[in-house]
Amino acid sequence: MTSPHRWTFFRAGGFDQVKLESGADLLNIEHLDQKLWAALSCPIYGLNLDPRTLEYIDTDNNKRVRASELIAALQFAGRNLKNPDDLLKGDAVLPLSAIVDDKQEGKVLIAAAKKILGHVGKPDATSLSIDDIADTSHIFQDTAFNGDGIITALSASTEEERLWISEIIACLGSEADLSGKPGVSASAIAAFLAEVKAYQEWIAKVEPQKEAVWPIGEEATAEAVEAVNAIAAKIEDYFGRCRLAAFDSRSIPLLNRKEEEYAGIAAGALSLSVKEVADFPLAQIAAGKPLPLTVGINPAHDAAVKTLLRKAVLPLLGERTALSEADWMSLKEKLAPFYAWHAQRAGQKVEKLGHARLMAMDTAAVGLALTALMEKDKALAADAANIEAVQKLVRYYRDLALLCNNFVNFSDFYDGEEPAIFQYGTLFLDQRACHLCLRVEDVAKHSTMAALAGAYLAYCECSRKGDGEKLLIVAAFTSGDSDNLMLGRNGVFYDRQGRDWDATIVKIIDNPISIRQAFWAPYKKFVRYLEEQVNKRAAAAEAENHATLSDTATAAVNADKTKAPAPPKKMDVGTVAAIGVAFGAIGTFLTALVGYATGIFKLGFLPTTLAFVGLILLISTPSVVMAYMKLRKRNLGPILDGNGWAVNAKAKINVPFGATLSSQARLPKGARRDLTERYADRGLPWKRWVFLLVLLYGAYGWFTGKFNRVLPEQAQAKTILGKWAPAPKP
Repeated sequence: MTSPHRWTFFRAGGFDQVKLESGADLLNIEHLDQKLWAALSCPIYGLNLDPRTLEYIDTDNNKRVRASELIAALQFAGRNLKNPDDLLKGDAVLPLSAIVDDKQEGKVLIAAAKKILGHVGKPDATSLSIDDIADTSHIFQDTAFNGDGIITALSASTEEERLWISEIIACLGSEADLSGKPGVSASAIAAFLAEVKAYQEWIAKVEPQKEAVWPIGEEATAEAVEAVNAIAAKIEDYFGRCRLAAFDSRSIPLLNRKEEEYAGIAAGALSLSVKEVADFPLAQIAAGKPLPLTVGINPAHDAAVKTLLRKAVLPLLGERTALSEADWMSLKEKLAPFYAWHAQRAGQKVEKLGHARLMAMDTAAVGLALTALMEKDKALAADAANIEAVQKLVRYYRDLALLCNNFVNFSDFYDGEEPAIFQYGTLFLDQRACHLCLRVEDVAKHSTMAALAGAYLAYCECSRKGDGEKLLIVAAFTSGDSDNLMLGRNGVFYDRQGRDWDATIVKIIDNPISIRQAFWAPYKKFVRYLEEQVNKRAAAAEAENHATLSDTATAAVNADKTKAPAPPKKMDVGTVAAIGVAFGAIGTFLTALVGYATGIFKLGFLPTTLAFVGLILLISTPSVVMAYMKLRKRNLGPILDGNGWAVNAKAKINVPFGATLSSQARLPKGARRDLTERYADRGLPWKRWVFLLVLLYGAYGWFTGKFNRVLPEQAQAKTILGKWAPAPKP
């Protein structure tokens, strides 16, 4: 794709990135081939950038900023600023003189900006800051109407309108007005009126069957129903038990509960209401026995039965001291019309206002009055939109260039003085500071993608005891080694706001960290292998010794019961021969080893040193080469993609750059070191080693006959060793 704008690119992370050095660069981003963008979308949360700015850019509210939305934001800022170069300043204060004043849109924005300054007590100010617009409630705190589509009690012109608004809030909840005060929207008003009307229509259904639904009057019937509902389940249980008793009298003791159950309750302290027997039958069970209403009632339900008698039985059935099953069925039959009508109940959300208030409410009048208030508010919608546009412009003025340098290119990550917006803070752990730390929401989901980055990643749970906050981060270790990194290790994480968090490693993705680690890896593996073999041999020997001791102890205890051991067999010729062969092989190996060592030492100091260096390189080179190839391929993309980014390039983290992302502990310049340590490990006994080496060298010299010229004949090697002495040199 060709563009009339002349671009400049720089190379970083293994790919070409566009430089954004002027306002013209920013405004022409829409003409830049998106294949050359570093990223094509990013999440609006978890970044070190004002979420409100990202919410303005995210016009489709999908919680992501896409390339097209960023272009639209740049176009808005570009056509409303006199000099687009000002966007590169990243200033949190927007001078009103920077806004275009020769176009209608710019004039409207300037007027809205002045209105905001007037509301925040700065009518003569010539600039608008982020702080001025941070809390919009200050701008609209005394406004009855502000165009946001929500009316508050301040919007009402009469006490009745204020009452209606407060009733809607009480029944359906409130919505925040731009002033910060609770209010209601047009949809809430419509829902409230629909609920009131539904309630009124439901009440109207009772008129044709009023006497059946309310046999003892509206209030008295409602109280009777309430009394019945409170005890109905226990009454049904009682008559069911009585029916079972009539079926089989043997069940009566069980239906009345066993004495043991009473004994357990009686052993403790009883409450005045005797709630401890609430699960017991309502009264003593017997075949065909009516329910007593005055005496012999389970004390846990005595009050409910008395209420039933007073509010339901006496008004509906007449004088009773007991309630038969037939009476109970008759009582339910008399209340059946009420239950049938009540099942069709509507308008429950507004019932708290009371029957009288709801029946007296004129929904048409309420709707007309509140709709008129809403229209007055909507008339100012343009003003609200203009004020919103000014807030957007102020945030774009500060944040757009920063976002572009972390979206269109990754210059802040590779070359910036400040960390990139996705770098959430710094993790201090194992004498290292890890600067590439990202906030994550789901460790399992993120690690699936991030594992492809080829980097050593540690996921940490972070918490702050003071405020109870918690977060998850992933930190990249790009220098040092992993010897002391393991699950459960603790460190401290500092976010970009300077707050400190307790951090604990909960998951690790293992990959090479540095060339140094790779160089020593073979030797560390060899040492670990030796340790494992020694431990296995020691464990086997310990088990064998334990078995031997056990057998010996058993034999000693039972010595008088066992036969005397047979005399040891003589060693046969084959065994002797085998032992001889074994010792011969060992001797041959040692002779060859000494021969090779002697040959190397005869080369001289420099060749010997080079030979050892070559041997070390021969061992370490394969590990170093493999690690280097992996380190060169470390990729930032999967780490960001796991967080919801759409990274558009293979953003590499090579060895030199990786070393800057994890700094290791270094003593400050000019620091002095006191090397005395009270409990330091004991040093090597070098004097003993020197003596041993001299002794070995002397033995070797005597064996080879180097000292024969200064030794008496009886002390010379050829005299003492005889035929075992080395052959004389020609």
